[in-house]
Amino acid sequence: MKKPALYTLVTAAFASATAMVQPAAAEQVLKWAHVYEASEPYHTCAVAASDKLKEATDGRYSIEVFPASSLGKEVDINEGLGLGTVDIIYTGQLFAGRAYGPIAIGGSPYMFRDYEHWDKYRNSDLFDELAEGYREATGNHITSMTYYGRRHATSNKPLNTPADMEGLKIRVPNAPLYMMFPKAVGANPTPIAFAEVYLALQQGTVDAQENPLPTIQAKKFYEVQDYINLTGHITDALLTIVGGPTWDAMDDADRETLDEVLDEAADCATQQIIDKENELVEWFEGQGVTVNKVDRTPFREATMKLHNGPDATWDKETYDRLQAIE
Repeated sequence: MKKPALYTLVTAAFASATAMVQPAAAEQVLKWAHVYEASEPYHTCAVAASDKLKEATDGRYSIEVFPASSLGKEVDINEGLGLGTVDIIYTGQLFAGRAYGPIAIGGSPYMFRDYEHWDKYRNSDLFDELAEGYREATGNHITSMTYYGRRHATSNKPLNTPADMEGLKIRVPNAPLYMMFPKAVGANPTPIAFAEVYLALQQGTVDAQENPLPTIQAKKFYEVQDYINLTGHITDALLTIVGGPTWDAMDDADRETLDEVLDEAADCATQQIIDKENELVEWFEGQGVTVNKVDRTPFREATMKLHNGPDATWDKETYDRLQAIE
């Protein structure tokens, strides 16, 4: 039956008014957690990513970044990905390796010849395959890898040879493969949470620690250590990982956008870390710290013997493929 004209007009007007008061789609704020300081490039580049994501998704998504272990220690935020309590994290490869062993290979000591070798690895088919293996094991998605710097040992005495590290109580992150280098040189690796390292050094709970130069500066470890020994034993990196619940809730277009934004953040921080590494030796010397330029050869030779030993979480084929990257 045909509706009266007045009825039709009233209905149309009501529908129009109802549409006008419908709320816009709520912006979803993704939680990005990490254990680093707000002053560090990892954080500042992550913060900048929020505006880029918001613009690219027409306001559907933005990011809030939580630095300095404010949402938990490294183990906690890794667990939070699957629980949905965090959406994105930075984490070390060795922490991700707790869930899928082969992904840890890139964080192992003296695994890379130099930065160029590392950079080619992060853009390789091998890395893509390992990231996919991690996804199958956890449901979480590795989107990017950020250069963290070469890790060096700090101490209150010079460390010129492996013999100088015999019995040295050195703090390491709480992931098993961080113990490979200390074991190789006869030191005593002691896992301590990142937020507690300064106090442990100050109080003499440990004698030494190891981290890249920008981290040694940001965490002020140089205030409680006399020597920075340029062992360069790990060419380290941070993985950017999106939790499975978050990733699965996004459509394909938004996933692709998020992936691109996170890659840009990784490149942003990587370049800043390279720049800082190049200038920090002189800066530390200006602070009265002795920067000890050691011969890495004996340290490297001692460690490489363990690469495919009982602590390895990868197979020999994966190792050989990584070493063959030119």
